[in-house]
Amino acid sequence: MSETALDFNQYSKQLKQGAGFLGVVLSDTEISSLLQFLALLNKWNKAFNLSAVRNPAEMLSRHLLDSLSLMPLLREHRLTAPTKPFTVLDVGTGPGLPGIPLAICMPDTDFLLLDSNGKKTRFVFQACLELGIKNVEVANSRIENYQSNRQVDIVVSRAFASLVDFASGCEKVADANTRLIAMKGQFPAEEIAELPGSWQIVRSHELQIPDLDGARHFIELAKKR
Repeated sequence: MSETALDFNQYSKQLKQGAGFLGVVLSDTEISSLLQFLALLNKWNKAFNLSAVRNPAEMLSRHLLDSLSLMPLLREHRLTAPTKPFTVLDVGTGPGLPGIPLAICMPDTDFLLLDSNGKKTRFVFQACLELGIKNVEVANSRIENYQSNRQVDIVVSRAFASLVDFASGCEKVADANTRLIAMKGQFPAEEIAELPGSWQIVRSHELQIPDLDGARHFIELAKKR
């Protein structure tokens, strides 16, 4: 499928309805940018194998809507400091998920997109360039080796690792005010039980993603004070 082969009307309707189910209101401009990103991902995926999902309709639910499901939670955190710079670090972003969809819809927030896979970070950089996304910084690095030059308010992980590895890897970029948000399928009771004593669960949240089978949970972590 070429970049122009997407049925814009069909996909835009599905995207708008799915986002609304999640409590996210999208503008026409945001819908257009999200679908342009979907088209780019579909195009590059054929050559560079960026995602195991091949069907664009499935990408819409499994990638775009799944990413946007984080928005209400991130907005809640953003409102606690509306006048100061706010930074979200996306660890193991792969082809820019959830970072790029969130950056498109949250222009008041800075996003750091981190991945150790060079071909994926090259795609992320190119996608941001083509789509004119200005609030994204891309880094080709492992989280253990990454040093941020700014305060990180939120760290998100969509398909990165276990909660133990996630928390341990983020030790250097997180302070007492940083929140870690892991996107999981089934509720990870065993992973929670194995967390080091310096970390605690702030809250967990179950969510249904439109057109996506299976459970979805967000686990929010913070360092113990």
